[in-house]
Amino acid sequence: MAQVKLLGFWASPFARRVAWALKLKGVDYEYIEEEDIFNKSSQLIELNPVHKKVPVFVHGQKVIAESFVILQDCLKTWKQCPLMPQDPHERAMIRFWTKFAEEKKILHAAWNAMCSRGEEKEKAAKLTVDVIEKIEGELKGKQFFGGESIGYLDIALGWMSYWLPVWEEVGSMKIVDPLQFPALTSWIKNFLEHPVIKDNLPPRDRMIIYFLNRTKVLLGLTGDFGLDDHWLYMSNMRHQEKGTCEPVELQINW
Repeated sequence: MAQVKLLGFWASPFARRVAWALKLKGVDYEYIEEEDIFNKSSQLIELNPVHKKVPVFVHGQKVIAESFVILQDCLKTWKQCPLMPQDPHERAMIRFWTKFAEEKKILHAAWNAMCSRGEEKEKAAKLTVDVIEKIEGELKGKQFFGGESIGYLDIALGWMSYWLPVWEEVGSMKIVDPLQFPALTSWIKNFLEHPVIKDNLPPRDRMIIYFLNRTKVLLGLTGDFGLDDHWLYMSNMRHQEKGTCEPVELQINW
């Protein structure tokens, strides 16, 4: 059997969605950690010379980059634990909502809201909420996007269950209001309680520190943050009215 490898970075939601899919399908694979994402390893550059980003998926002689492209390959290669419904219309709707979330750049908007200030922060947060309102409607009456079990769309949007709350805390903002989004709030709970997901999440405290320091860099601040500095940072953020990070397409780097 061809060897399966996944090159990723611990804080990357893109690499994590591939890991979730492989775990759900029971595929054994070797995980290779890219230790310093800002000092690319020779292996990463060799395997993904175009984008030089994680995740990178290796299956025998095949090398695939981009998380959604990797997921599509996994669906075709391993038929067990299907993540897409059999019904053609249902499959089309899954693709529609996946494309909708990507085209509306909800992850980018949430990231921008975390690492911005003032009007730019408000604009990015509102964009995120506007997209979530549409997703909320799709979730009503469901345990998961896939119905009673985790499916492709759950994996695609899985970052919202764990990364988004961390970004809310780091950015001193509230995007997912349980009263406004009860279906999404319930989904987050169900998703994080699934054994495969629960056992394959990065440490939250480490995430907080990492994204505090990423935000610091993007805002041009100095010094490294630890958890003890969190309260002071949050207080300062609430009193800042101006400033933003560079365009998110240039700044997201896992």
